[in-house]
Amino acid sequence: MAEFSPKFKEALSLVQKPGRYTGGEPGCIYKDRSKVDVRMAFCFPDTYEIGMSFLGEKILYDILNRHENWWCERAFMPWTDMKAQMERLDIPLYCLESKDPLTDFDIVGFSLEYELCYTNVLAMLRLSGIPLRAADRDERWPLIIAGGPCVCNAEPMADFFDVMQLGEGEQMLQDICAAVEQGKKRGWDKEQLLLELAKLPGVYVPSFYDVTYKEDGRIEAVTPNRPGIPARVTKAIVKDMDSFTPPENFVVPLVGAVQDRACVEVLRGCVRGCRFCQAGQLYRPFRERSPKLISDSARMLCRNTGYDELSLSSLSTSDHSRLEDILDNLNSWAESDHVSLSLPSLRVDNFSQSLVEKTTKVRKSGLTFAAEAGTQRLRDVINKNVTLDDLLQSCRTAFAGGYSAVKLYFMLGLPTETDEDVLGIADVAARVMHAWRESAPNKQRGVRITVSTSYFVPKPHTAFQWEPQITREEYERRVQLLRENMTTKTVTYNWHDGQTSFIEAVLARGDRRLGNVLETVWRKGGHLDAWEEYFSLERWQEAFAECGVDPAFYAYRRREKDEIMPWDMISSGVTREYLWREHENAVAGVTTPDCRTRCNGCGANCLLKGGRCDA
Repeated sequence: MAEFSPKFKEALSLVQKPGRYTGGEPGCIYKDRSKVDVRMAFCFPDTYEIGMSFLGEKILYDILNRHENWWCERAFMPWTDMKAQMERLDIPLYCLESKDPLTDFDIVGFSLEYELCYTNVLAMLRLSGIPLRAADRDERWPLIIAGGPCVCNAEPMADFFDVMQLGEGEQMLQDICAAVEQGKKRGWDKEQLLLELAKLPGVYVPSFYDVTYKEDGRIEAVTPNRPGIPARVTKAIVKDMDSFTPPENFVVPLVGAVQDRACVEVLRGCVRGCRFCQAGQLYRPFRERSPKLISDSARMLCRNTGYDELSLSSLSTSDHSRLEDILDNLNSWAESDHVSLSLPSLRVDNFSQSLVEKTTKVRKSGLTFAAEAGTQRLRDVINKNVTLDDLLQSCRTAFAGGYSAVKLYFMLGLPTETDEDVLGIADVAARVMHAWRESAPNKQRGVRITVSTSYFVPKPHTAFQWEPQITREEYERRVQLLRENMTTKTVTYNWHDGQTSFIEAVLARGDRRLGNVLETVWRKGGHLDAWEEYFSLERWQEAFAECGVDPAFYAYRRREKDEIMPWDMISSGVTREYLWREHENAVAGVTTPDCRTRCNGCGANCLLKGGRCDA
């Protein structure tokens, strides 16, 4: 591990949590620079505690570092105190393992998990001394790449990245590193490197596409500007989940991460088809990992890291066809190893007494159920395919099994929502409270029921991508309506801030014209926008005005069926025709069965050899 310079020691002595910036955690990987051909800085555009909770970084860190001549290191967005010291002392942003500045790396990669972190990307590039815009960087600078779910609409950040990875990175990132290694040895310039990278599955090079606009602001066309560049780039996927062994060791954080536990991904994709859910579309098709590989990797991970809590990660863990086998395998050693099991992604319609028994052998944790809407009518609109009886029966099972804390998640502002739907949320909470009174064997312990609502954001690649977001004023009215009618005293009601969700909606469906807005917000001091104490709607509004951009055009406007979307050059595998079909079904209140009941012809199975889409 590199020694700390005097300036670095001075900075650490003046910040609140120096452990965020020192590195040296158990599980870190160190290599000899002289024997490394490709160096990658994996940058998470949020604080250490958030980034160290991200499973994707752990997976890719492990895979890249298995190559003897590649070295992947980590960097995070510093908190305001450390950022100020780095700027005062002229300390460039560095990676935790080597303490080398980002300018020393061949690749600087960012994971874009949340739109409100975009300004952090600009802040991190500025701290590193790397020019913000791709057009200002030649081959002397690191290749700046992005991955993560937000690249499904990469356009607001298109001017700042050389390359964007669409889809799953296990193989794609290795192919990118191999191309960079080849380019270094052959002396390619940046243009040649980008042309070679554009040949890889799932690689999108924003500068290779031109965008023109109509007089009313809508997109006229998106056109490749180099020979051989595809009109649409299709995401990369891992066809066989067992082909990549889950990490058997993690970097264990010195400063407590938000999710500080062992974690193993059990499946990828979702069979459900909720119409609001972007992840459920982006990660299709549905693929499972085998129970034995899950158990063996999880046990090694817990032993190597010392964690005593294991989370089974996925979009819907209880949809694994062999979940009972997984839990049996895990319980064969978890209790003796004093490891508790956590299933964070449970469906209310398949939660059972058996799951309660098999996940509470060491200790009980709270349960979270995503009901999403307060009435059956609206649950049918969003294709949730669960009933109030499903929810109440799951809660009764949990309460009877000894659980005393349940969280219920809902959204406000879903398409076609009425005040009756809003008030239905309060009714659901009251009925859950009644279920506890009916089922809890020990009422002396009391119960904690938490209802949380978020402000619905229409997302690309979903059936609701054509829908407008309700205005902030209307969202706040619905929050107040629910507050006034949430009369059950033992229910806690939390709601999400409407200002950040408005900006999220603008960025989620934005185009390249928002690049100037993002840079203006950053120049005005914008960073850590995902943190309430540092977010300023006024700063964003000033930037929109200075750049001549109307945010309502992106957030509050309904799109027509055939309108060209900013993300139409990107294919998630799910077809636009299927999404529009689901949009029409939503308007009609017609549900679509899950993928195991029948193939609904979304298109994603065509990404798998032998897949079919025959609806």
